[in-house]
Amino acid sequence: MKKVLLAAVFLAGFSFSYAQEAKGKSVDPNEDKDLMTWYHKDFSATKVYGVNTENAYKYLESKGLKPKTVVVGVLDSGVQVDHPGLVKNIWTNPNEVPGNGKDDDGNGYIDDVHGWNFIGGKNGDVDIDNMEVTRVVAKYQSVFEGEDSTKNKANQAKMPEEFAMYMKAKELFNKKSIEAKQNFKTYSMINELIPNMVKLLGGKPVTAQNISAIKAPTDQKDAIALNILGQISQSPEFQGKSSEEFEKAIKEQMKEAIDYYAPQSKQYDLSYDTRKEIVGDNYDDYSEKNYGNNHYEGPDAEHGTHVAGIIAGLPQGKEVQYGIASKVAKIMSVRTVPNGDERDKDVANAIRYAVDNGAKVLNMSFGKPVSPGKNVVWDAFKYAEDKGVLLVKAAGNENEDVAEHLAFPTNFKNVNDEKPFVSNVLVVGASTNKNNALRADFSNYNKKMVNVFAPGEEIYSTVPKNEYKYLQGTSMASPVVAGAAAVLLAYMPELKPYQIIEALVKSSNPNTENGFSDYSQAGGVIDLKKAAEYAYTNFYTGKKSENTGKSSKSVKKAVKK
Repeated sequence: MKKVLLAAVFLAGFSFSYAQEAKGKSVDPNEDKDLMTWYHKDFSATKVYGVNTENAYKYLESKGLKPKTVVVGVLDSGVQVDHPGLVKNIWTNPNEVPGNGKDDDGNGYIDDVHGWNFIGGKNGDVDIDNMEVTRVVAKYQSVFEGEDSTKNKANQAKMPEEFAMYMKAKELFNKKSIEAKQNFKTYSMINELIPNMVKLLGGKPVTAQNISAIKAPTDQKDAIALNILGQISQSPEFQGKSSEEFEKAIKEQMKEAIDYYAPQSKQYDLSYDTRKEIVGDNYDDYSEKNYGNNHYEGPDAEHGTHVAGIIAGLPQGKEVQYGIASKVAKIMSVRTVPNGDERDKDVANAIRYAVDNGAKVLNMSFGKPVSPGKNVVWDAFKYAEDKGVLLVKAAGNENEDVAEHLAFPTNFKNVNDEKPFVSNVLVVGASTNKNNALRADFSNYNKKMVNVFAPGEEIYSTVPKNEYKYLQGTSMASPVVAGAAAVLLAYMPELKPYQIIEALVKSSNPNTENGFSDYSQAGGVIDLKKAAEYAYTNFYTGKKSENTGKSSKSVKKAVKK
């Protein structure tokens, strides 16, 4: 799931992602330096639930600790590795000679200078791919619901786990494919009505008074456009905007919506599959690992580049944006997520690649409701644990309890298990800068299965073409935590993954409003300075890490909290 949360217009209501109010007036977020860096704020000083980035560095340095570089693997859609805000913090494979067409370090990947791409091959790169529910329905439909009913029943009895997964996938496929078609139709229609809306405004600003004064049109398109304008006038983002500003903003939002829903005609197409043609692997062979190419960016790297900037972006030019671990981290790009759902084989191989090539923290801003190859991914989780590598994963953006609606890959093999089967996975929900609505309204949650919350709404970061943009989602909250973990590990390399998790959980700034304390183990939002204090006080020994990744009594205590 490369989840995009749209600032999009609905016929029954409106939801805009970048609305911001200050001192009673609308503020342009692209000029608001404070908003661009809000997630770094110190809660104790500002009462905004930022993660206290700068004070964390000051505390660690006050202890005389010297940081070591930490490599963070970004398992995502790809990263623009030459982005001016990232280029100085991109990992370079020290044992690979760029561009010589050889596997210099003998790791099975040719010219993997800045990472690897598991969704590409000699014939290019995968852009749009299916949703996992589509792949499951396409694979098992003839097995469980073919023409021979006797054979169907026999297969259902012989493969109960696969049949249960198929039925779940079928239900979601039918629902989501219809929603995708309806949404694409809706946004396309609204986009076509933008000229009508602009005409109705007659050069006047977007205000409730101006819109209520418009005479009821006789033309059907104008009537629909007026209805949309009436709802838009209630949004802080559009209130008071000039006709020209409104036209520009609404066009941008409709383009975002259409660009998101247009590919879904392929994502939910049972016959669509470019994997064999482009990647050229035997997809059903999960043991196969030496495939792909070194195209670190891929055809659509917005999501991954944004994630990378949150972790390790550096200010450049007039831009003030910087990542949580900008002083200590290097980004390894491991392209894993297409425009659609990631595949289990690629996720498992991406984890192993990043671990084997020196990454100590992996960010995984993806998830999906079914996982045919979950055991292969779980094996990779265990491999990372044995190597002392922390996996940071987004909780998901469906506004659901993840115990009731699983978002694979999970670190619980069964939802009723008391604790995860590994001790190195940190699951992250998304918080806002609004204290009375701290959980982002899209964020998944669960007291046991989500560890912490971190800023994930209105997050400004790097995107391709050397640009910057606000995005939101647990996809943005996860790299905030991955960056925080990298900072702790840079100054205290002996920390084990479970100790980092415990430090972040135990030191989070609590909040009890609107049930927020029940949305995660932490019951609050991470505070990097407090986590540094906790880790230094409870775990720091000054000794070199053995990175065994083993569990201890303290991790059990953290899980039970």
